[in-house]
Amino acid sequence: MPKLIKGAEIVNDERWKAPQPDAETVSEGVICTLAQWQALDDKAGSAVQLEPGDDVHSLLPHLQEIELIAVNFPVFTDGRGFSYARELRENGYQGELRAVGAFIRDQLHYLSRVGFDAFQLEDESQLEAAIKSLEDFSVHYQASISHPLPLFRRRS
Repeated sequence: MPKLIKGAEIVNDERWKAPQPDAETVSEGVICTLAQWQALDDKAGSAVQLEPGDDVHSLLPHLQEIELIAVNFPVFTDGRGFSYARELRENGYQGELRAVGAFIRDQLHYLSRVGFDAFQLEDESQLEAAIKSLEDFSVHYQASISHPLPLFRRRS
């Protein structure tokens, strides 16, 4: 079972198993690919993993039904997942939003600012050091999902 950062702690993911892209049917507790998820009759309590280039808009009518949305970062230079997270949160997604893949620890803080609340790094040996990255900055000038008002609006 994979380890991930959730709630600023390292936890074992006992609930979800990695996607099986070649499977015709998805068993309970397995994260679906977007195509598998779209084929589900009952989307309640489901989990889906987005890949770069997937259409995030197809999820929007079903956000209240999805328990987990994982966003894959196949390489740390692919920033589309940041936009996916922001768009999902701005459209009201309240479930777990998990970054998975090849992002680097320096990106964790920024990933959290756009709405990610769980992080599954490729290299689990980096988890302890990565937790500290979530607190790299204490004040932000810009607005974000986590702080919708810019600093000058927050000051009294």
